[in-house]
Amino acid sequence: MSPASTGASTVVGAVPSVSASDSRTASAPDSRMAPGGPGYRRMSLALFLAGVATFALLYSTQALLPLISGEFGVAAGEASWTVAAATGGLALFVLPMSALSERFGRRTVMTASLAVAVSVGMLVPFAPSIGALVVLRALQGAALAGLPASATAYLAEEVRPRALVTAIGLFVAGNSIGGMSGRVITGWVAQEWGWRVAVGVIGVIAVGCAVAFRLLLPAPRHFTAGSLRPRVLADTVRDHLSDPLLRRLYAIGALFMTVFGGVYTVIGYRLTQEPFGLPQGIVGSIFLVYLVGTVSASTAGRLVGRLGRRGALYLAAGTTAAGLLLSLADSFPLVLLGLVLITAGFFAGHAVASSAVSRTATEGRAQAAALYQSAYYVGSSAGSTVGAMAFHAGGWAGTVGVGVLAVLGVVTITVLGSRAARVAVRREPAVAH
Repeated sequence: MSPASTGASTVVGAVPSVSASDSRTASAPDSRMAPGGPGYRRMSLALFLAGVATFALLYSTQALLPLISGEFGVAAGEASWTVAAATGGLALFVLPMSALSERFGRRTVMTASLAVAVSVGMLVPFAPSIGALVVLRALQGAALAGLPASATAYLAEEVRPRALVTAIGLFVAGNSIGGMSGRVITGWVAQEWGWRVAVGVIGVIAVGCAVAFRLLLPAPRHFTAGSLRPRVLADTVRDHLSDPLLRRLYAIGALFMTVFGGVYTVIGYRLTQEPFGLPQGIVGSIFLVYLVGTVSASTAGRLVGRLGRRGALYLAAGTTAAGLLLSLADSFPLVLLGLVLITAGFFAGHAVASSAVSRTATEGRAQAAALYQSAYYVGSSAGSTVGAMAFHAGGWAGTVGVGVLAVLGVVTITVLGSRAARVAVRREPAVAH
């Protein structure tokens, strides 16, 4: 039985089971891209830039929430909807957009998604009210929905299996760079010229990334158009949701993102208040710790190679939990160290889980990735709103409490997966006979 059917771990570097879409014969060498091969660098840079644009746009208001609260006279919970609406829009539309990518191609859908998202991004600075801002952000998130699932499906089809975790890790690293640069840039620009100019600058940067992405990304060579019939899509989604391993991976992605969304939505409020009282530019610079995520995501393949997928998830969860507890201190160096650990743990866990989804699904990969992304961004929206509500009710300790519960969920699901794998291995001899 395959890992997908038993819930067993998929070890990076192992030879995947042969399917109709992935079989290669001795007379037909694998023509997919690999590190050092033709097109691999262009592909990596293109998707890295797409990741930068996606996260820079998606979280462009997160570091600016105290300023948005001040201008519109709203509390943290209401201002946090400018983040939650974007991630929620992405979560709602990622599955339909993945279906379009199955029919019209990954590159076409990714290009169209970026074009619409950057166009809406140029309107965001002119939002006349908090309600209009939330609506624009929801539209922007819906437009960006064509990127994450299509990108991972593109990689699964165009990159050799042994290089897949590394390739997806680079895309996730682009996410971290986009998230970091967007928040740092908006922090300093907003300190001088206000939040509207800051989000406008992010829009211009995203335009440049979108143009470069389209020019660099190699045309797909292994894409086969699928069907847009609702019944076919429903059957594919049902098959993925019936797979216990995929269900666990979706839940893990959602829980990791609940931690991350809550922490980074609220951290600006905490650091601008006593005992820290930091200015907006310094608060924005806190997001430089995303560089740690860039490293942890891009090295996820080696981590899984040494520890296995479940071992890597345990390490990521433990690192995240340690960071949450450290961040409770009223010492700025300890808070900063806590954010470093949270960021490293989150990006490692996300890279491991998302790459495992791509390796597990041999059919309907875009839908499998879309379901992961949907769960992931539902977690982001939940973390943003619940984390802000917990902060309002109990201060930073409330937000940390939400994060710790989510990490415990990751550990519990991983333990259950380990048990399911052991049971499946014991049953294998009986099935064979």
